[in-house]
Amino acid sequence: MPEPKRHRLSRRTSKILLGTGAVLVLGATNAPAVYDFASTQYHAYEIDQPEYKAERGQWSLVDVPKEYRINTIHAALLHTGKVLLVAGSGNDAKQFDAKTFRTVLWDPKDNSFKNIPTPADLFCAGHTQLPDGRLLVAGGTQRYETLEGDVEKAGGLMIVYNENPDAPKTLPKGTRFTGRETGKSFTSQANIVVPRAKKKVDPVTGEAEVTASSARVYVEALEKGPQHQTGTQDQYRISGLEGEEKQNVYGIAQKLSFDKKDFQGIKDTFEFDPVAERYVQVDPMHEARWYPTLTTLEDGKVLSVSGLDEIGQVVPGKNEIYDPKTKKWEFLPEARFFPTYPALFLASDGRIFYTGSNAGYGPDDKGREPGIWDLDSNEFTKVPGMSDPDLLETSMSVLLPPAQEQKYMVLGGGGVGESAKSTDRTRLVDLKEDEPRFRDGPPLYDKARYPSSVVLPDDTVLTTNGSGDYRGKSDSNVLKASIYDPKTDKFTDAADPLVGRNYHSGGLLLPDGRVMTFGSDSLFSDEANSKKAKFDQRLELYTPPYLHQGGERPVLRDPEGGRRTVKLGNTVSYDSDDPKAISRMRLIRPGSFTHVTNVEQRSIALDFKRTEKGVDVTLPENPALVPPGWYMLMAVDDRGVPSEAVWLHVPVAADAPTHETTDEDPEPAIK
Repeated sequence: MPEPKRHRLSRRTSKILLGTGAVLVLGATNAPAVYDFASTQYHAYEIDQPEYKAERGQWSLVDVPKEYRINTIHAALLHTGKVLLVAGSGNDAKQFDAKTFRTVLWDPKDNSFKNIPTPADLFCAGHTQLPDGRLLVAGGTQRYETLEGDVEKAGGLMIVYNENPDAPKTLPKGTRFTGRETGKSFTSQANIVVPRAKKKVDPVTGEAEVTASSARVYVEALEKGPQHQTGTQDQYRISGLEGEEKQNVYGIAQKLSFDKKDFQGIKDTFEFDPVAERYVQVDPMHEARWYPTLTTLEDGKVLSVSGLDEIGQVVPGKNEIYDPKTKKWEFLPEARFFPTYPALFLASDGRIFYTGSNAGYGPDDKGREPGIWDLDSNEFTKVPGMSDPDLLETSMSVLLPPAQEQKYMVLGGGGVGESAKSTDRTRLVDLKEDEPRFRDGPPLYDKARYPSSVVLPDDTVLTTNGSGDYRGKSDSNVLKASIYDPKTDKFTDAADPLVGRNYHSGGLLLPDGRVMTFGSDSLFSDEANSKKAKFDQRLELYTPPYLHQGGERPVLRDPEGGRRTVKLGNTVSYDSDDPKAISRMRLIRPGSFTHVTNVEQRSIALDFKRTEKGVDVTLPENPALVPPGWYMLMAVDDRGVPSEAVWLHVPVAADAPTHETTDEDPEPAIK
């Protein structure tokens, strides 16, 4: 047999093989690192492919110049198309002490930014859209919490009484109170006004009965040290008073001690003017509120509920209504208690639907059960069937599209307080049923506290992020997103977000159909919970699959070249390049998001008729379905691709129901 041929390797080939061998040896030594690098590279390639983006969408980061980066706690879309980003002190005690309060206005169209002077610490305020397009912002922070052991001065609640029926009494911040029994002195930490006493005259005898009025204020000892605390109730003289005022006006306090001091709220109220781009102060609320929920009603007035008051206690059910015409607040006649940041939606029958979602403070056995609240009768009808009812704190609630269906979804959530518990449950309820009852929906992508849900114009809902543990502890941020279709009752996977987001995060639909997300306030940055985290100041944009379908988007144009004001029940015409391609018209209320709470957002299906030039669109007649204000109008084609929004203004309906209010302070629901 002939000998086999021997092939001689060139020196170059030998070097290549030797090099390859070295790489193989090196690869064997560092296999995990090499694999991770390759996986990352492949993932970056995969998510940039047109097919992937058409199926799952795409995330990208916003380029924010350094001077405009803030700890975004609140975000609201304005009718100018710009987004108001509010930090206040941004959960940073140093900024609070320095009175450094921040607001930034962002224009997504050209990615421009503007710093806005911020008149008070609006950190943890409530906000909602007003009928004229201004944003009402109410409440915020008077004082940061101080944990037990860190409290340096004894302090607590002082109730100030006024027995004079002829005049109120104003006491400025720094007023000194001295105990009659102990002789110890304390100073008030805020301005207060004590109303005049109530006087009732008997029509028969002519005798007058006077009932003292009261106001509450937080007081602190003048100096540090345990010797300044008190252990019992005492009556306090008020310095600076003369004559009869010394007897008529006085304070009473229980124990003034070194107990943990919770956050305290403010009464301040502002309207943000989107055109002038500035805050305008209006009359304050009756109650100080930190973590309140504001809900716009069918007559354009605003309901303000819950929050921590000026001494750090949950407002005991004393709810009030703001009138944009008078710029004043009045109480509802009867009290009803809710934990802080309750998810309160205006239902289509004019009642208020409470889903059970909330974001924090309050007893674990009061005010947490879902139900429908009639503001006129104060009747509360419980809605049963909620699964994991003890895991509703930090859950997300959303009115599913279209709003006419009156179906709501509650997503995720966790245990009360700093609980490590979380859930992947979703719960659905149909308020049109004779006896509404929650049922479980499909599971969310993971167990998650703080998920953010945003209604999209194609009648789906994007939900993204959250964390498995309290404030992302133990590196538990969930880098996932999904899109829920109410018609099929199914989630489909969306592209994974680039930034982990938990506490103090949220998202908004933009006029061009994209979604922006903001914020995240983790306690720690590592799995061992040993390294303190920094607030994530990055903004992120999600471009949904419908904007990766190719072809032309539907187009809407106002033939009059301006913005329309359209009354409920009326019809208005818009031009379009291809009217036949339009399959749906949606009226979408701009969002106002904070602390897993966005009760503003809703997408309303509109009746429409195609014309040669475009569409004739008719608004519903129900003001509880379409609360007054500015809306985004979007045309959607049969692929689910939306047009860019045109803005439409819905004025207050002449026949919109209104609710009885009073300037009388109601009896607390919880004492």
